[in-house]
Amino acid sequence: MNGADLSPNIAGGRVAVTRLYDVAYAIDLDEVERHVHTHRTRLKLARARPRSIAYAAPPVDLDLGPTTVRFGGRTCPVTASARLFDFGAIRLSYSLDLGRTDWRSVVTRVDEFDSIAEQPDPWTGDLARVLAWIAPAIEKPVAPVLEIDHTFATIFGFVPRLEAQQILERVDLVPLLTGEHRPLSLAARADVLRNALTYYEDDLVVIGPSRSLIVEPGGEPDVADVLGVAHAQLLELRSYDQLLATELIAMHARVEKARSGIGALARRRYAALAHALYGLHAEITSVSERVENALVVTEDVYLAKVYEAALEQYRVPTWSAGVHRSLELVRDAYSALNDEATSARAEYLEIAIVVLIAVDILIALLV
Repeated sequence: MNGADLSPNIAGGRVAVTRLYDVAYAIDLDEVERHVHTHRTRLKLARARPRSIAYAAPPVDLDLGPTTVRFGGRTCPVTASARLFDFGAIRLSYSLDLGRTDWRSVVTRVDEFDSIAEQPDPWTGDLARVLAWIAPAIEKPVAPVLEIDHTFATIFGFVPRLEAQQILERVDLVPLLTGEHRPLSLAARADVLRNALTYYEDDLVVIGPSRSLIVEPGGEPDVADVLGVAHAQLLELRSYDQLLATELIAMHARVEKARSGIGALARRRYAALAHALYGLHAEITSVSERVENALVVTEDVYLAKVYEAALEQYRVPTWSAGVHRSLELVRDAYSALNDEATSARAEYLEIAIVVLIAVDILIALLV
């Protein structure tokens, strides 16, 4: 980047490495607040006006306390927390204070800290601890089969002060956002920075697929919180897309098995399979609606743009469309099986009537 200053100083900041798990059909957040005794809060945006943005069910944050993690060849203190979403997702987060330092050190620190995502600890132990705490609030628990990580780097400003456009022009943001330290092509650099948004002169957010940069002189977490909701929506839609794909494959084998039966056995198999598909369709339709309506931004133009950009970057609309297409296939399969069950029942009744008529005729002849 021509004229780029790779090492301006920052006024302070923090980096958070997060991981999302899909652990249940739903989590009763009111039940969590009643029974979990560790420090907990309902998520509330700091800067946005109350009526400008609304959570369908504000997530609950649990303070897991200070802990230590090892990265970059040393052990460092970090802050651990968990965020619970009512649609069954849990996000673990480990946050590291960056302090006042230069930009090169920030990039190095983010790269080193990001490596904790490759370690089993502290993730495994903290997830088990949170699940034990909230066990009474979990509805239809499932074993987490899909995990999504994201790293958020928040900078409180530059010294001397830089406006958003100056940051984009003078600071090489690409290594932090991608983890790549070889020079990228102009087209690749443009693609990395295409989701750069700003509202005030000195704030900025650049949304990446696995890392995001937030420049927020006030230190408010609003942008990171909105990005976190979009990230959780991605997790849930990918989880249900995976579940539906598995179910649709298994459905063909179950249909063939049902068709292999005769008489009442086939009818019962059709009815049982149709009932199972109806339940699956109803459950996923319900949870997908809760996921898609998790956050509604009305009047805050900046947060609305950030949210829309995040949904687009994470391809949430694409995953949502895929889930809805699969749901249509499940619905069509349910209708077909229901029709076959009804047809099998009708044939069974017709045979029964014919048998009864034949018996009546035989009795009459014998008498």
